[in-house]
Amino acid sequence: MSNWLGRLGAATLGKLRVHGDTAAVVWETFRVALRRETWPRTVRNVFVRQVLFTGYEASRFISLLAVMVGISVVVQMQVWLARVGQTGLLGPVLVMVIVRELGPLLVNFIVLGRSGTAVATELGNMKIAGEVNVLDSQGLDPFIYLVVPRVLGMAISVFCLTIIFVIVSFLSGYLIGLLLGANPGPFVLFVESVFRAVRPADVASVLVKTFVPGALTGAICCMEGLSVSTSMTEVPQVTTRAVVRSVGALFVVSAVMSILTYA
Repeated sequence: MSNWLGRLGAATLGKLRVHGDTAAVVWETFRVALRRETWPRTVRNVFVRQVLFTGYEASRFISLLAVMVGISVVVQMQVWLARVGQTGLLGPVLVMVIVRELGPLLVNFIVLGRSGTAVATELGNMKIAGEVNVLDSQGLDPFIYLVVPRVLGMAISVFCLTIIFVIVSFLSGYLIGLLLGANPGPFVLFVESVFRAVRPADVASVLVKTFVPGALTGAICCMEGLSVSTSMTEVPQVTTRAVVRSVGALFVVSAVMSILTYA
């Protein structure tokens, strides 16, 4: 019995240390990013490339997914609310489903699957090839050059992509509703109903559910990628581990924020 409790305690402490290290990396990233000397041209270039890859290049797919969500979710709500004579509730329902939960979750999943795995694989290969040691020998801090721009780039990209997702899903749903005769009402009234439904808590929720999971995903993928030692076979293992940990962090942050904000 004591051996079982000892193993359980050791495993729990190990998990807590890992979570503490991840939180420390995120905190240090934002703290270091406030320094002007952190951003020489080389680091700025890495940051811009990360934003382009994670944010700009994914915007088309995000927009396409948002159109599909607008067709499948928004139209159904418009039709149902029109039948029960409660079209004025369209704005609050859309904000509750898409803005508060669906938008941030889907965007985080896409960024994780597309960019998070790429970051973990890239850094893992760099570690095996000895490029990290080369950076250190040239006087470049690997944390500033490799971790800071990637974590910030992913956090900012997730936020921007979520805004795009919400706007495109609302617009596509409204247009499809017009085509299908769902009678969504004048566009101005539709927009007003959405903005009336948005509360300060919703703004805070979107900020937390985008920036925090995005930063955690970046930190976890960087940490896992840099944890590779000498074997190429470790790269897919750390990539898988990064995905699992990032998904767990995403759901924990989303659930905790929803409870604190709306419960």
